[in-house]
Amino acid sequence: QVQLVESGGGLVQAGGSLRLSCAASGGTFSRYTMGWFRQAPGKEREFVAAIIRSGGNARYADSVKDRFAISRDNAKNTVYLRMNSLKPEDTAVYYCVASQRWGTPVTIGEYDYRGQGTQVTVSS
Repeated sequence: QVQLVESGGGLVQAGGSLRLSCAASGGTFSRYTMGWFRQAPGKEREFVAAIIRSGGNARYADSVKDRFAISRDNAKNTVYLRMNSLKPEDTAVYYCVASQRWGTPVTIGEYDYRGQGTQVTVSS
């Protein structure tokens, strides 16, 4: 059983930056594809980014491409999401997820574990 704990959320002005972290425990971190999803009030959960086991390749939603960067440190069992040029529409609860599947899945059903989430609020 893998446990995921997110941190780093908060309130930021539009145009600002945040870095989310997700610490994993209870499994062999390097054997999991890691990702981030988000859910805004009244909206469905949506894919944000995913990174393969080695960290050598990543996939992003079109809405965050060129603004967000996902990375991982397998020695620290941690995945990060660096968010730049934040917009009010980025406001959501951000969830860290882990999948035993290869590649970079984009649907929540392909992920086996999920954290409790961290709130990101971007003010205009």
